[in-house]
Amino acid sequence: MLLISLFIATLFLAYCNGANDNFKGVATLFGSRTTSYQTAILWATFTTLGGAVTATFLAGTLIKNFSGKGLVPDAIANAPEFHIAVAIAAGLTVLIATLIGFPISTTHSLTGAIVGAGLVAFGLQVNFAVLVNSFILPLLLSPIIAIFLGAGIYSLSGYINSKWNLPVNQKRIDACHFISAGIVSFARGLNDTPKIFSIVLIIEYFSIQGGMITIAIAMALGGLLNSQKVAITMSEKITSLNHLQGLSANIVTAILVIIASRFGLPISSTYVSVGSIFGVGLTGKKVNLCVSYQILLSWILTLPTAAIISAITYRLLQG
Repeated sequence: MLLISLFIATLFLAYCNGANDNFKGVATLFGSRTTSYQTAILWATFTTLGGAVTATFLAGTLIKNFSGKGLVPDAIANAPEFHIAVAIAAGLTVLIATLIGFPISTTHSLTGAIVGAGLVAFGLQVNFAVLVNSFILPLLLSPIIAIFLGAGIYSLSGYINSKWNLPVNQKRIDACHFISAGIVSFARGLNDTPKIFSIVLIIEYFSIQGGMITIAIAMALGGLLNSQKVAITMSEKITSLNHLQGLSANIVTAILVIIASRFGLPISSTYVSVGSIFGVGLTGKKVNLCVSYQILLSWILTLPTAAIISAITYRLLQG
């Protein structure tokens, strides 16, 4: 019964992840009016599924990182109750943000949930050195790097344009924009699917390929059915985008997320995507600071919210 509950809770998390995250890769397509919302979300769904399938062969390090091993003692990291608490807490945290319209990090939610249940189970035996070095630092540094790279790449493209007076071919820019959005969504599927699958790794009946594909389908459904509010925030409220700005932001996001997936770094595709959009917006001085501060606050609250929900859930399951 516990294993069935764990599977259902993990699918719930995957659905919430898709609702909050799937549109982030194509937000610049919709924001720059390169395409419609429907076309953008379908493109995101298709390419995210592609990344998820690829993850079954390439992302073993992320599966290990988010199983909880190394962060909490193995005795608790292998307990079904622990994984159920983590899945429910991370899913609820992401769902709350999705309903409000804030793009938050499933990675950060999972980290907070692991810590919350771990503190209840073993107190201060949680390995805080691993938490800081392997989780917190990549999460904090990734959006800062994305802001500077986003602003830098867009400024560089503008400089090259003005210096050599290159002809602008809008169809080529739009084609590259579509490809870059697909790469971002592919990279997100590659990065996020193994993190969620790690929760059900203790269920021996699942093959890695079958389990991750099932999770990918749940993510796709979440994106198709419940991504509208986050889509509006990402596409329109942070900053207004032109075609070249959207392309620049996507190039930065794709590069950083793919590198992180390759080396098993648990960065947040959300933080990178928002950071790159914020960066290109800064170059045109069109950033909505009020919305940006609200998003930053939601990021700050993500970890403690997930930790509290996870701690309460794990205590209830123990009872």
